Amino acid sequence: MIPKWMDTLVGSLEQKKQYRADTARLEALPEPYRAAAKAFQRYFTYWAGFTDGDTLVQLLSDHVDLWERAAVDDTPVRDVVGDDPVEFAETFARSYAGKEWIDKERARLIAAVDVASGEQRHG
Repeated sequence: MIPKWMDTLVGSLEQKKQYRADTARLEALPEPYRAAAKAFQRYFTYWAGFTDGDTLVQLLSDHVDLWERAAVDDTPVRDVVGDDPVEFAETFARSYAGKEWIDKERARLIAAVDVASGEQRHG
């Protein structure tokens, strides 16, 4: 059995298997869907900032599902993402609720301001 801290540090084996399977599905997409999907996947990994592996894996899996469906239906890339690819990517990612790296910094900022102003929150 893998210790919980190790699982947290490197992610679960199931997450890794799912990620690899989804990456293979992404690579199997025909062009131009593969190029678009890869660009969005890269953006998600930088912008989304999820620290919860399950959330990130689900987002990426659903993302590949979207592009597979678009390829089957022969839907033009712009019909999928619209005129603003950034807005599409960020709206797509926001639909997934998960713990993000910035959550820790938000809590730290609130605590620092509370200390500086002489307040103390309980929560």
